[in-house]
Amino acid sequence: MYSSILESGEQNPRWVNSTSLKPLFIITPKFAWEIQATVTCSKEHGLRVRVRSGGHDYEGLSYRCDVDFVVIDLINFRSINVDMEKETAWIESGATLGEMYYNIAKESRVHGYPAGLCQSVGVGGDFSGGGIGTMMRKYGLAADNIIDAELVDVNGRILDREEMGEDLFWAIRGGGASSFGVITAWKVKLVQVPPRVTAFTIHKKMDQEGKELVFRWQSIADRFPQELFLRVIVQNVVAHGYSVEAGPVEALFNSLFLGPKEELLAVMKESFPELGLQEQDCEEMSWIESVLYFYGGYKRGESLDVLLNRTDPFKGYFKAKSDFVQKPIPITALEGMTQRLSKKALVYVNIDPLGGRLDEIPETELPFPHRKGNLFNIQYFVKWKENSDMEANDRIDWMKELYDFMEPYVCQSPRSAYLNYRDLDIGNNLPGKSSYLQAKIWGEKYFKGNFERLATIKSRVDAENFFQNVQSIPPIS
Repeated sequence: MYSSILESGEQNPRWVNSTSLKPLFIITPKFAWEIQATVTCSKEHGLRVRVRSGGHDYEGLSYRCDVDFVVIDLINFRSINVDMEKETAWIESGATLGEMYYNIAKESRVHGYPAGLCQSVGVGGDFSGGGIGTMMRKYGLAADNIIDAELVDVNGRILDREEMGEDLFWAIRGGGASSFGVITAWKVKLVQVPPRVTAFTIHKKMDQEGKELVFRWQSIADRFPQELFLRVIVQNVVAHGYSVEAGPVEALFNSLFLGPKEELLAVMKESFPELGLQEQDCEEMSWIESVLYFYGGYKRGESLDVLLNRTDPFKGYFKAKSDFVQKPIPITALEGMTQRLSKKALVYVNIDPLGGRLDEIPETELPFPHRKGNLFNIQYFVKWKENSDMEANDRIDWMKELYDFMEPYVCQSPRSAYLNYRDLDIGNNLPGKSSYLQAKIWGEKYFKGNFERLATIKSRVDAENFFQNVQSIPPIS
């Protein structure tokens, strides 16, 4: 039972056989008092605590530790209560994004929530790191639409927004809630979506035309109407349902438009005619169907019940890194990136446009600072199939070489990163307690100037640094 619970929640099998210690206990609470007791007991016995909602933490920090520890697995904290009269919902942290989307759609086909794309990601991790997604240009991040939360703090108290205070409430919405306590539930403001939305995916070879289209896209994607999300995925992968294999390097122009196809075609004709979008490229659907469309492997008419699957159908060994970009990457650099992608199978560069509503929210509004002035976010992602150190090291070395190559073309001082694409390479992460100055190396990449405020709040609410890992917010002292 212990092994099945531990491994079932590890969405990156890379960490299943990790040399890190295994948890002494895995707690699967059904009631908040059990979480309170776990926190209190762990403090008394000198144990660390890890909190797992969906298990997608890119570096496995929700279930790995180098000292004796306990995992609080929120698999039973999954209730979702939608209040359509107030257009709000209380969502427990152990629910997945797919479960959340499914339950909102059961109540209304004209309401949704702007969170992540991967349906098996836990709400607790996605929300507390920011939560970028296909509707962020219209409505902001998942974290931008949270209006209350329930947290078990270091003293075992259960606090809501009023009781925890605005500083701590600010910190947990994008600053990584596991640094401050255990979030049991979030209250969110639902957003309105049209009865029909439109999606399309256009494949272009990364030849001269493809690179020119990607270069052109960089200058306009953040200035499209807020209803249009048009991302680019550069990859050498061919998908067959939920399985993938190697293929030629190509660019996918992958889009969601919050409206009918007639309006989308008019926008594209005016703003990006070079892409050559045609009516037959467009698929109208409900918003909840678009959730499946963007996750991949979805077939029209497939039951929405697949959103309730907590296991990632694309589960495999992987390593990822991220960047934010403030000026277009030149074609010569796109050529260099393409050449590097052609040398490895199963590699992706996902490029998500920013702008829109994100430009209207100050970078100090929440810990997530990557707002106005940023054109797009990049996620570099490499997978492998074999559980071998040789294969893993080869892939990770390739990823580092690509990341180093891209350095001149992305944000500088600091070179930024997205917390939910956790990357232990970007800071001096020594075992044990990290000093404030050590933590600033990676902290300013994730949070820029907001890092100091996060550390100040940490100093007040958890001065002894009980809730800690190698990339948790440290107290200033």
